[in-house]
Amino acid sequence: MSVVGEAALTAFLDGLFGKLSSSDFLNFVTEKQVRKELNKWEMKLRDIRAVLDDAEGKQMMLPQYQCVKNWLADLQDLAYDVDDILDEFGTQALGRKLTSLEEPQGIKNKVQKIIPTRFSPKTFMFNNKLMSKIKEISARMNDLATKRIQLELRGINEGARSDTIKQGLQPTSLVDETRVYGREEEKKALLELLLSNDGTNNEASVIPIIGMGGIGKTTLAQLVYNDTSIQNSFQDKAWVRVSDDFDAIMITKTILQSIIAPDDSCTNINDFNLLQVKLKEKLAGKKFLLVLDDIWNENYDDLTILLSPFGVGTKILITTRSHKVSSIMGTVKAYLLQQLSEEDCLSVFAQHALRAKDFSGHPELKEVGEIIVKKCNGLLLAAKAIGGLLRTSLDYEAWKCISESEIWGIPEEKCGIIPALQLSYHHLPSHLKRCFAYCSILPKDYEFGEEEITLLWAAEGFLQGAGLKTEIDDLGRQYFQDLVSRSFFQTSTKNKSRFVMHDLVNDLAQSIAGDVCSKLEDDKELRFSKRTRHSSYICGRYDGMKKLEAFDQMKYLRTFLSLLGLSWAREGDCYLSDNVLTDLLPKLKCLRVLSFKGYRNIELPNFFQKLRHLRYLDFSYSEIKSLPDSICTLYNLETLLLYWCRLLENLPSNLQNLVNLRVLDITGTLSLKGMPFGIGNLTNLRRLSDFVLDKCGGHKIQEMKNLLNLKGKLCISGLENIVNAQDAGEAKLIDKSGLGTLELSWSREFDNNRNKEIEEEVLNLLEPHKKLKELHIQSYSGTKFSIWMNSLQNLSSLVLNGCRNCVSLPSLGKLPLLKNLSIVGMDELDKVGIELYGENQSNAFVSLQSLRFENMGRWKEWDLVDEQVVKFPSLVELSIIRCPQLMGTLPNHLQSLEKLKIRQCAQMVVSLSDLRKLSELEIDECAELVLSDDADFRSIKKVNLSNVGKFSTSTERLVSTSTTLEYCGIYNCKGLTYLSIKKLGLLRSVCKLEIFQCPQLVLLEPHEVEEAEEELFQVGNPCNIESLRTWEAGLNMDSLRIRKHFLAFLTEMEVRNCPNIVCFAENNLPPLLKKLRIETCENLRCLVDEGENISISNISPLEHLTISGCPSLISLSIRNISHLEHLEIINSPSLISLSLPDALQHLILGNCSKLASLSESGELPIRLKQLDLTICPELQSIAEAIDNNTCLESISFYECGIKSLPQGLDKLNHLQSIQITGCSNLVSLEGFLPTANLTELKIFSCENLRALPNCMRNLTSLRELAVNNYFSGDQISIPEGGISTNLTSLTISVARNYEFLLEWGLQRLTSLKTLTITGRGCTNMVAFPPEEIGMMLPSSLINLYIQNFDNLKCLSSKGFRNLTSLHHLSISFCPKLTSLPEKDTLLSLLSLHISDCPSLKEKCKGTKDESGPR
Repeated sequence: MSVVGEAALTAFLDGLFGKLSSSDFLNFVTEKQVRKELNKWEMKLRDIRAVLDDAEGKQMMLPQYQCVKNWLADLQDLAYDVDDILDEFGTQALGRKLTSLEEPQGIKNKVQKIIPTRFSPKTFMFNNKLMSKIKEISARMNDLATKRIQLELRGINEGARSDTIKQGLQPTSLVDETRVYGREEEKKALLELLLSNDGTNNEASVIPIIGMGGIGKTTLAQLVYNDTSIQNSFQDKAWVRVSDDFDAIMITKTILQSIIAPDDSCTNINDFNLLQVKLKEKLAGKKFLLVLDDIWNENYDDLTILLSPFGVGTKILITTRSHKVSSIMGTVKAYLLQQLSEEDCLSVFAQHALRAKDFSGHPELKEVGEIIVKKCNGLLLAAKAIGGLLRTSLDYEAWKCISESEIWGIPEEKCGIIPALQLSYHHLPSHLKRCFAYCSILPKDYEFGEEEITLLWAAEGFLQGAGLKTEIDDLGRQYFQDLVSRSFFQTSTKNKSRFVMHDLVNDLAQSIAGDVCSKLEDDKELRFSKRTRHSSYICGRYDGMKKLEAFDQMKYLRTFLSLLGLSWAREGDCYLSDNVLTDLLPKLKCLRVLSFKGYRNIELPNFFQKLRHLRYLDFSYSEIKSLPDSICTLYNLETLLLYWCRLLENLPSNLQNLVNLRVLDITGTLSLKGMPFGIGNLTNLRRLSDFVLDKCGGHKIQEMKNLLNLKGKLCISGLENIVNAQDAGEAKLIDKSGLGTLELSWSREFDNNRNKEIEEEVLNLLEPHKKLKELHIQSYSGTKFSIWMNSLQNLSSLVLNGCRNCVSLPSLGKLPLLKNLSIVGMDELDKVGIELYGENQSNAFVSLQSLRFENMGRWKEWDLVDEQVVKFPSLVELSIIRCPQLMGTLPNHLQSLEKLKIRQCAQMVVSLSDLRKLSELEIDECAELVLSDDADFRSIKKVNLSNVGKFSTSTERLVSTSTTLEYCGIYNCKGLTYLSIKKLGLLRSVCKLEIFQCPQLVLLEPHEVEEAEEELFQVGNPCNIESLRTWEAGLNMDSLRIRKHFLAFLTEMEVRNCPNIVCFAENNLPPLLKKLRIETCENLRCLVDEGENISISNISPLEHLTISGCPSLISLSIRNISHLEHLEIINSPSLISLSLPDALQHLILGNCSKLASLSESGELPIRLKQLDLTICPELQSIAEAIDNNTCLESISFYECGIKSLPQGLDKLNHLQSIQITGCSNLVSLEGFLPTANLTELKIFSCENLRALPNCMRNLTSLRELAVNNYFSGDQISIPEGGISTNLTSLTISVARNYEFLLEWGLQRLTSLKTLTITGRGCTNMVAFPPEEIGMMLPSSLINLYIQNFDNLKCLSSKGFRNLTSLHHLSISFCPKLTSLPEKDTLLSLLSLHISDCPSLKEKCKGTKDESGPR
């Protein structure tokens, strides 16, 4: 359902009125007839605006729905066209003004005396030129006015407007808990808050639950409200459904009715004050729980007055979609409810669709049910609603129909999702409705940043409320956060700095925007209409006109937005056909937003003067070297994004003409030589990412003087090029109060041309404003820092990087807000002491949370001065990295420290004292580790110790006081000779233990094993280690003897480079071990001790076994491991026998050169799915028969001695893939291939295999076929009967298939997408396709690879003419090739790769290769 939103139109029209009445506009439009028409426009549009409320209400009601909707759509089209006309006037006026400013002053004054600018001939001609367009729009406007009367649209009061959102019965406090899934943790957390005694300051405790509509806020509140612990803890409770009709009297009455007797007269009171007084009296001294469900009202006074009767003892749980409501009412941090997991969502769906917890009763519906649930994307209401919709039908086709439909297409009366989400939109103010609808151009799951969206809104003119007090970027930020607050945007779970729209919210936006917004998605056709104004698409690896041809018809398009989705796009590895720029762009003359972000190869044409409406231009991640001069005619341009254009050398010389430019982002333009002259005239700039000073242009820093409005982050680089230090003072950084982050960067090359004294003075004169929050100084060559650094009272982050000559640090200890300090690469600094803390500083670094020292080659001493003076009271993270001469100790009393990281500090003695909050410890290379007597590590969770020269105390003391340790890793600690796992075994929280390269380390002495087991048995606390990895440790199997209570929870174990291990003894495997990897244990002979004639018990849960690099392994008897599913044996050349369990599903063997048989019985495990054999030359047969292995899905042989495939292969209906490579003994496949579901057959380098079997054409499921003997002239031939015509990919050699190609013909393969054709051994082909036999290639081809044709001279134009879908052509190893097809036969080509074709290269040398990448 698509609805034209009146609010969005209202905001649009208000913007038009502003333009029509502006003084600049009126001064420019002087032609009487034009002004007369424009005045009529304004009057008629104001009349129309007055009836928009009525129109929105009526478009929702039949039978007038469609005609009113069409009227609104026509009005919207008209508004866009009016805006284009007005923008033409505004752009022309601005151009005239700039041209006038450029004229010599004397001439200009003389002309103005004769003809004022507004009456100039050029202005007159322009007005007349637009007159025809103006008359056409006037006629359309008159028609709309007439239709308005016919439709009886009238102006109505906003208060009288009816609510068009249908709502069903509202939920109550009751809930069926058996139908609720996946909210156990959330319920537990809320109960803890409700049952805690945290009431303070005579106020009630208010706990908000926030989330988007339909996510399950009410259901969670119902669960909590009805919990028995609530019943026992509160004397009274009440539930009120508030919804969007906020009636304080009704709410108060409902609460009173819940706690008083039915006959109490106070329920008849209608005076709000008396009701509140009575409620307060009734609740006095009581413990009371109140749930206010679904609050929309964001008025501070209304909400605070409502809460006034409630005090200590009252707990209030509120549910809302609004973060603003939460911030007003909440007394604790809001509980942000997330989507259900897919598993829980499936359970909810099954409950409502099948009245069951799962699909066990209807397994045939499970797969289609899972597809439906994915569409719900964790939204509880969607799962319930669609499940209920399907409850009356168990027909697969009905379910499939829903799975293939958009949820938004389900009839509204049958599904409550649409009204629930529309209600959120209904409550938005008009300016936000327009912004939200525009976001429908974003693809589902697309992650976006705040500025990314607000810049687009600004370019489209959506941010109209900016004025003297409110900057446009501040307004955009406010709009964006409002939509976040109302749950339209959600913080991404992958990147907390980015946001996403829930799929159904995206659908809502699309339904509101209708045809005005569209997006090109790979799996769907572009929704195109003549009304479309905004569109986007995800960049592909190679994009051309065929993909973007729909845009060719959108001549009124305003947004052309390329978005980076897939990994190669985010890395800027996309390519665009050049004709998109030259043929498409000139037609899109109404564009406000143009983005070709991510395309590496674009060459910009010089016709941007035709795109005069542009406000936003993005060429980021491209390899452009310069911008065309015509870009400087874009007087309206507000945003120019060029970040990570690494080859960009220069900005246009007339950049100063872009007087409206607000954002210039040149981050990562590593080749940029400097800034253009006159950039200081761009006084509207709010964000300038970089200011680059070139070698001869250090004085240009003076141009920054007038850029007073800069905000956010600024990097000034090339500061070493300043010759006169006073020029730096002219930049007036101290006046730029909007800058939050400043980076001052000098060259990283410290040569003799650097002047330390000048650089010190430059730094002194670059003093920023006191409001600065982050400062980064890079490669400064002075010996001291500026004193102004000590007085930046708002500074929260400071990075000093590569300042090699500095011999001391600034006094930073007294900066009250400094949270992050990073000192890196200060080569001359040998001591850190009192100068850092500051004189008489009693409480240094009071706010510092993160401190990092790195690459300090000469730093020897950390002087802690007076240990009694508190330092770093808030420090959470301390890192000392690559400081090889540091010898001191760490500061004491780091009571807040949570993470300590020390790396490559070879002379440092790490002394650890009382660090009670420490959770992560990493030490990599130090002289000694010392634990003080009072060391307490009760909060430690993760310990990593590596390359520690000496341990002064037993390592177990490091973790013995902890009950929270989850991970312990010990690496290359050769001095560590003994670690009793006994202590670790007593710690119930240890989950993962890793010991690498500790050859002297023995986990348990042999005599301790029984003692440890006995102790564990007595205390009843089994060891909770779940994962154990050892590598080059002094490990023997006696130290891993496992009995009932030792390592009882171990599920993963890896043993590497342990030469002491020969085999496992009886019952050596932990009882819950599921995954075992043994690698490079050179003396391992077998998994179990064959001398004891035993095997591993069949009760072992082992599922995954990998043995790699064990040259002494002779046999493996694991038949009795009944749960083993995956077995992998690699690089075990002595292995001669196997005994495999029936449950095995995946068997992978590699480089087992003596193995002659896979099974003593001659049969493969009955459940085997994957068989992968590599370099097993003695293995001539995999089994006598294979017809019982009906589960087998894939077979792969590589350089094995296989002579033939086993009997019964044709009976395997699940077999999908066969790959055979380098099996020289294989001579025939006749009679062996399955015909049912085989989709992939690949055979390479089987030199004695001459032909494929005759059944090839019967393999109707086959999609990929590859047959080629790469290193042999004898190629594999195709049978006379041909091959399946359903192939999508074919690799074939011409040599032995010449006649087949002639007689049978590749053109029969009508589904073929990829063809790889090899000519090795084919000496007679000089043209391809061979014209003499008339061979045609399939017209469906997308990818074509031609290789190894020794005598090939040309590619036939005739043979390529029908390849209208060909995107990628690759030609290699064709030494005599000199000619390519004519260019007009390759119009669809997106990429052309040519390698090892020397003749062609020689021919193209010195000329531009017209056939290169397009």
